[in-house]
This record gives sequence, structure tokens and C-alpha cells, in this order.
Amino acid sequence: MIEPPAPRPLTEPEPDYDPRLANEDLAPLKKQTWSSYNIFAFWMSDVHSVGGYVTAGSLFALGLASWQVLFALVAGIVIVNVFCNLVAKPSQVTGVPYPVINRAVFGVLGANIPAIVRGVIAIAWYGVQTYLASQALIIVFLKFWPATAALNTPTFLGLSALGYICYAILWVAQAAVFWRGMESIRRFIDWAGPAVYVVMLALAIYLVSQAGWENISLDLSQGESLGFAESIPVMLSAIALVVSYFSGPMLNFGDFSRYAGSFEAVKRGNLLGLPINFLFFSVLTVITASATVPVFGELITDPIHTVERIDTPFAILLGGLTFVIATVGINIVANFISPAFDFSNVSPQRISWRTGGMIAAVGSVLLTPWNWYSNPDAIHYTLGLLGALIGPLFGILIAGYYICARQRVIVDDMFTMNPEGRYWFRGGFNPNAVWATVAAGVPAMASVLLPKMLIDLGVTTADYGWISDYSWFIGCGLGFVALIALERRTPRISISVQDG
Repeated sequence: MIEPPAPRPLTEPEPDYDPRLANEDLAPLKKQTWSSYNIFAFWMSDVHSVGGYVTAGSLFALGLASWQVLFALVAGIVIVNVFCNLVAKPSQVTGVPYPVINRAVFGVLGANIPAIVRGVIAIAWYGVQTYLASQALIIVFLKFWPATAALNTPTFLGLSALGYICYAILWVAQAAVFWRGMESIRRFIDWAGPAVYVVMLALAIYLVSQAGWENISLDLSQGESLGFAESIPVMLSAIALVVSYFSGPMLNFGDFSRYAGSFEAVKRGNLLGLPINFLFFSVLTVITASATVPVFGELITDPIHTVERIDTPFAILLGGLTFVIATVGINIVANFISPAFDFSNVSPQRISWRTGGMIAAVGSVLLTPWNWYSNPDAIHYTLGLLGALIGPLFGILIAGYYICARQRVIVDDMFTMNPEGRYWFRGGFNPNAVWATVAAGVPAMASVLLPKMLIDLGVTTADYGWISDYSWFIGCGLGFVALIALERRTPRISISVQDG
């Protein structure tokens, strides 16, 4: 195996870097100082969220036994760990973010294709996560300031005045953390993830003490009990669900791994933050959800609702604010930083990293997420369509870096518009990568859209919706194979590396 060259030390764009491709945020880093703990804390912020809790709890509705749910969660997160290590290396070695490393595969201009797709997905989810966090804040307002209930009636564009107030508070808070830069974000996530653990542990201990350990049943299956043979495809779907849940931050994980001091530090951080951390979080989730049955008489898989049912002012304040912090943490790392780099990549001199992030923040409000998030069809067709493209983009990047380029990247050539540059390819685009995106993206999107569309149109009554559970894997596999096949027929990436 040919080892990649060491990254060129830079604190700002070199004078010969084309300004149409470079600014101080996109240029290779001179100092890469993040440790394993910083990567570990990143994943804690990503895992310890209301969405992560609800996703884990929702698997019981599939009819799986507790051990099967736990197996699916662990198997899925191990796959995520392996893929995160793969996508982390090219950015850590070169010190550049996700959209820039794509220039070595898609071309210096073609890299805007995966950047814009990932950025648009992040805008949509940024609005949704902010809205969900605002619901926790509303609970705090209603408990401590009952008079605000008069403001909690939908008024303008489907949201109440109190809803707008809480959304605005969180919008400003997230923007303030982001605006202070990556170091402030690192410090925030360094304590945000552990803080949620403390509250989750306290919540679990309190509920178990109220229920009595002898009344805790780890068999939370809500659906029809499945035999072993019938449970296998359901378990596979559950594993795919876990991978899909993390597919967004997994795709642009290079935006964070670039700050790590070494690839070994990234791997250690991923091991601690994904399989080990996620296993403990999952067990904690199962125990907490189990305790809600004897305590409240029903299974509650949403921690915000659990805290609300305790109806103790201190618990509501601590729990509500903690889950707000948790959601802010995941929102910043998963849906703020990505579009910041992605949109800056489109026009580096006009759009700085901060400007790119604020474009996402403003765009999230214009989408009025509180309206379309409650519409299952809107979610299915909008996010399903965009989300199905994450798999192909991942597969193409991995194939381009590891197979076609053999882990060799000429850093300086990712910042030149010179037609003689190695990543100019054809007019700034690599046709192979573009066509691989189409070849993989169309089937991946079809796997999400067609099953539901055929039922809605009355063409069939058969439910093939299970296929959409594997849209990420379909797209990833097809993208990986398509790029390798096209590169073997008409080499472009390998030729550019040989020229170096």
C-alpha cells in the first residue's frame, strides 16, 4: 500500500492557491490538536440526543425481544464505526474538510455536487432538531410560568407565539456557539455529552427506585412476538435503521477528523464514542424505558415526556434544559458545521465558514419545519429523496480515495483552477464520479419513493416499504462499484495520481 504524503502545513491559503477555491477555513490545517477524548465527546453529543433515545426505543415496536434490539443496535453501530474510520482518514491526513477532499474525486468544481446535497439535507434537519428542542423548552416555560399557556395557541404559519419565542431562543443560542468558532464548539461538546449522561443516569436511578428492580422487565416488545426465523429480516432492518440514523454525520465526519492529531487518535475516539458509548447508552435507554411501565402504567420512549410525567419542578427544569443542551449539541455538530463548509466551498471568497453556517440557520426557519415535520408524506418524499443520495456519495468517496487513488492525494492541486491540475479532469468535473452519482442515486431514490408512490396511486396494495430501509446500503454499494467500473474503463483519478 502506498502511504499518503504528509499534509502541507498551512494556517491560511497559500498565495498561489486560487481564490475561487480557497479561504482560511477550507485550506489544510497547520495544527491538528484534537485528542481521542474530543472525538469521543463529539460522538457523545451525537448519540445522547432525544432522537437517539427515541430511535433506540422505537425498535421495540418491531416485535423484537430486548436481546435482539440490543444486538441490532450494537451491530449497526459497529458498522458505523468501521465506515467512520474509512471516511475520516483522507481528511485527517490532508487536513481539509469534507467538500475539499471530494475535489480529488469529483474535480475541483464537481465537488460542489456532494457539498450542496449534504448542505441541503443539513438545513432541513437543522430546522427539525431546533423545533424538537424548542418543545422541551416550552415544557419548562409552562411549568414555571403558567401564564405563558395563553401564548401556546397556534397563531402565525402554524406555530404559537410561545413556540416562536422558544425556537428563537435556541436559534440564537446555537448561532452564538457556532459563531465563536470550532474551538468554542469543541469546548461545548466536550461537556455537553457527559452532562446528558449524568441526567440520564439520574433519571434511570430515580425511575428504578420508584418501580423497584423486581418490577423492571427488559422485554419491551410492543408488536406481535416474532419467531427466530421471522425476526431475522426485522433485525436486519433495525441494523439498517441505525446506520441510516448516523449516515449524515458519518458522511461529513472528515469535517471533524481533520482536527485530530493523528489517525490513531480518531480510531480510539471512534471506538470509545461509538460501540462502547452506544452500548452503554442503549442499555441505559432500555432500563429507563422499562421503568416507565410500572411507574406510569405505559411505555414511554421519549425522555422529554418521561421528565414531564415526573411533574417535579426540579426534574422538569434539569431534564428539560439538559435535553435542550443535548439537542443543541447534535444540531451543531451534525447540521451546522456541515453546511458551513459545504456552502463556503461553493464560493470561498463570498461565503466564509460563518456565512455558510448562517445560510443554513436562516434557511431552516424559512422551511417552517413545524409544519412539514408533522406531515409524514412531506418527510418521506423530501428527506427520503435527499437522504438516499448520502449512500452513493459515501461509496463514491471511499472508492475514489482507497481504490482509484490508492490513498494518494496531491493537496495543492485541490486548490488550483489550472487546466493542467490533476483534479481539473474535464472542465473541473470528473465525469466518472458524476455518472456514478446518477447510476447509484436513481436506484437509491427509487427504493425510497416507488413503494409508497405505487400504493398512493393505487397501482398495488403490496407493501414493499421495507426496501427503503436499505436505501443507504443500495446507494453506497452501487456508487462504490459504479465509480470503480467507470474508472477502469476510462481512468481519470488513477491517471492524475500517476502524473504526480
